[in-house]
Amino acid sequence: MKAVESNEGKAHIVELPQPEVKPHYVLVKVQYSSVSIGTELMLIKSGRKGALGYSAAGIVVEVGEGVTHVKPGDRVACYGTPAHREIMLSPKHLTVKMPDEVTMEEAAFCGIGTIAIHAVRQAQLTFGESVIVVGAGILGQMIAAIAHASNYRVIGYELMESRRERLLHMGLRYACQSGEEMKEALQAVTTGGKGADAALICASNMNESLIDMALPWLRDRGNIVVVGATGCSFDRNLFFSKEANVTISRAGGPGRYEPDYEQLGFDYPIGYVRWTEGRNIEDFLRMVAEKRIDVASLITEQVEFQRLPELYERYSKTPQDMLGIVVQFPQ
Repeated sequence: MKAVESNEGKAHIVELPQPEVKPHYVLVKVQYSSVSIGTELMLIKSGRKGALGYSAAGIVVEVGEGVTHVKPGDRVACYGTPAHREIMLSPKHLTVKMPDEVTMEEAAFCGIGTIAIHAVRQAQLTFGESVIVVGAGILGQMIAAIAHASNYRVIGYELMESRRERLLHMGLRYACQSGEEMKEALQAVTTGGKGADAALICASNMNESLIDMALPWLRDRGNIVVVGATGCSFDRNLFFSKEANVTISRAGGPGRYEPDYEQLGFDYPIGYVRWTEGRNIEDFLRMVAEKRIDVASLITEQVEFQRLPELYERYSKTPQDMLGIVVQFPQ
């Protein structure tokens, strides 16, 4: 089978042995995958060899022992294992049957959607509170859409005009590009202009601490959630004055990177862990099926699988032209 991998600073199409199904896994013929452009470009630019992609949708080919919730022929969304390949071996808890109302293209973004849902949960918001989304790439757009649909008051911060326009199009009242605009938005949106309840940092900038930028926008004892690859240094005095909480959101939720959950198929009881990464995938698909979020409007590029390596080079030159990128596989 063919797959896309990173090696020596570039993406390449390679030939790999087709995987065999094993207990607690599902063999899936991929129809669409989505590109997490920031994460994937970071791996490519590192020069390391590695598989690319982690989110896809396709048709079940075969199920392993212990898999009972899907069967061959089912349409499924998959997250967490290499996805830019013709056949993927997906853990059962990360393989979710798609509602009829969800298209393959939309379901291909289940990984990004699951990461977004977990990040919003990490902000520990309650009904009607306010949140700032810093950085409006595909992940920031998804987070803003989910937070807006959940009745939080959302303010976007993004330097790229086309991305600010998308935030406004989805229903946000404010999409800011400067500290002055943010000050005006906070005055209008938050209680007495005292600051937002949380800020989710989705921008990727390892050379600058976006935490310091966001701290003045928070209310006293607000929450900062680091979602993107940003520098994590901060001004101690500014941090002290707010007594803010800072946390890093780890991918799609409880279970991520846990061998017992992902590889051996042990689930966490719902009474103890309400929202595992698998249940977050289900919730993302529910939101899409119920038209609470519009994933299709975020798709700006569809590329054929064999041309995917070229896309990474194009994005490096013109990132403003792309947002949601979906990869179509030969049917």
